[in-house]
Amino acid sequence: MKHIKQVLIAILLLTAFLPVQGRDMSKKATVDVKEILWGHIKDSYEWHITDLGTEDNLTPIIIHLPIIVHTTTGWHVFSSSEFSEERDKNGDRPGPHNLVIKNGEDATNPNLIVEKVNGKELRPIDISITKTVCTLFIDAIVLLLVILIPARWCKKHKPQDKAPKGFTGLMHMFIMSVYDEVLKPTLGEEAPKYAPWLLTCFFFIFCANLMGLVPFPPGGGNLTGNITCTFFLGVSTFLIVNFTGSKEYWKEILWPDVPLWMKFPIPLMPFIELFGIFTKPLALIIRLFANMFAGHAIALSFCAIMFIMFSFADNAIVNYAAGSGMSVIAISLSVFMMLLEILVSYIQALVFTMLSAVFISQAHVKKEKTE
Repeated sequence: MKHIKQVLIAILLLTAFLPVQGRDMSKKATVDVKEILWGHIKDSYEWHITDLGTEDNLTPIIIHLPIIVHTTTGWHVFSSSEFSEERDKNGDRPGPHNLVIKNGEDATNPNLIVEKVNGKELRPIDISITKTVCTLFIDAIVLLLVILIPARWCKKHKPQDKAPKGFTGLMHMFIMSVYDEVLKPTLGEEAPKYAPWLLTCFFFIFCANLMGLVPFPPGGGNLTGNITCTFFLGVSTFLIVNFTGSKEYWKEILWPDVPLWMKFPIPLMPFIELFGIFTKPLALIIRLFANMFAGHAIALSFCAIMFIMFSFADNAIVNYAAGSGMSVIAISLSVFMMLLEILVSYIQALVFTMLSAVFISQAHVKKEKTE
C-alpha cells in the first residue's frame, strides 16, 4: 500500500509538468471550454480523437464516418472526409452534391447536413452513421459478446455443475443479483416473462455507461448522455407497461374508486391518472440522460481547469505556477469523478431496471377479492 501511494504521488507530480511541453509559455492562449465539452458530448459526422503537434501546427486525428443521405438528386453515400475543413463565410463546411454541414452556432439545423437548392436550405433524408450511431453498434457488439460467452457456458453445463469462475462467474453473479434481488421481489411469478427485456436494459445501459468512460475508441461515445437513446428505452418500457396492463389497471385510471364528483362531469382524477402514465417513462428518460450527461460534463470541466490556469494571466511564471499547482488538484478531482462515474454507471442501470419492473408490476394489478 505504501508503494502504491508513492507511485500515485509521483504520477500526479509528473502530470503537473506535462501540459507545458511543446507550448510557448510567453504566449497567452485561450481555452474554449464550451468547445471541449460539446466536442465530446454532442453528436457529429466524424469521430475526433485528438490533435498532434505543436500549438501552431496541430494535426487532428479523426475517424471519418459514412454519410448516407437522400437529396433532390437521389441517394448518395460518401465519407465525411469529403466535407471541407475550411468553412465558408457563414461558418458552414461545404461538401459534394450541394451539401453542407451547418455551423454549430446556427439557429436552424446546427451541426446537421443540409442541401442548398436555389438559395434555399433543405434537410435531406439523413441516415448517416454518426458518432452516436457508431457508438451504439460498438456497444451492441460488446454486449452480445458479454452475454453470449456466459450463455455458451450454460448451454454446455447442467444446473448442478460447479459454479463457473473468471468472467463467466462474474456475469453469473451480475445476472442472478439483478434477477433475484430486483425482478423476482417486484414481479413475482411474472419475473421470467419480463426478465429478457429488463436484463437487456440493465446490461445495455451498464455497458454503454462504462464504454463512455473509456477515453479513446472504441469507447468515448456518450451514448446514454444522448436524449434519443434514453427516449427509446423509456418509450419501450412505456409500451410494455400499457399494452400488457390488466383491466383493473385501466379501470383505476379511467374510472378510479373516488367520489363521483371527482370523475363527473369534470374528469379530474382520470386526467391526473392519465397524466401519470406519461410522467413515469419521462422520469426514466430524464433521470438517465441527466445523470450521465452531467457526469461527463463535470469530469471534462475538471480537466479544462488546468488548461485555463496555464493561460489566465499575462505573466508566464504566474501561469506556470498556477497551472502546475492546479494540475495536481484537477487530475485528482478527475480521477475521483471517473471512479464515481463507474459507481453511477451501475446505479443508473439498476435504477432504470428497477423502476421499469415496478411500473410493469403496477400495471398488472388484480381486483381484490372480498370475502
